[in-house]
Amino acid sequence: KKNVLATIMQSFAITCLVTVLWFMFGYSLAFSDGGGMNAYLGGFSKFFHNGITTSSLWLPGVANIPEFVFSMFQMTFAIITPALIAGAFAERMKFSALLIFMGAWLLVVYAPIAHWVWGGGFLGTAGVLDFAGGTVVHINAGVAGLVCALVLGKREGYGTTNMAPHNLVYSVIGASLLWV
Repeated sequence: KKNVLATIMQSFAITCLVTVLWFMFGYSLAFSDGGGMNAYLGGFSKFFHNGITTSSLWLPGVANIPEFVFSMFQMTFAIITPALIAGAFAERMKFSALLIFMGAWLLVVYAPIAHWVWGGGFLGTAGVLDFAGGTVVHINAGVAGLVCALVLGKREGYGTTNMAPHNLVYSVIGASLLWV
């Protein structure tokens, strides 16, 4: 039970952390013009959502979507990606280390890759299409989770202690929700 509560707490804390970092820096690094570095990273012009008003549009004349709404939509991807990675840390990382890692990972890994594919970076201009987050979310989270699991090693007691699922019914319901 202790690990179930810890995992739930990690998910909520990651959601809060990513939301704050997205508003402060993440959106700008992923979706603003990076000038000479635009192929690789967005700029600083939209830090703290500077210049984003209720009337500003994402891609004016092309897609008349309010930029604040677009930012919130993109934030959902920014939240779910580290939550996927957190599964690789279960029972193997301190809470404070997890928060530091997730904050740094969001700004150093997620934001640049989101910019490469969705924010006008080199992959997007080369013709890469990623409608549902296959690259930015799933490949990114999968590789990060694998690297973290390899670095952290096996769980304490792995192979010697019975590690049955906490509640198999909840596990099936959770897996089923992925198809909704």
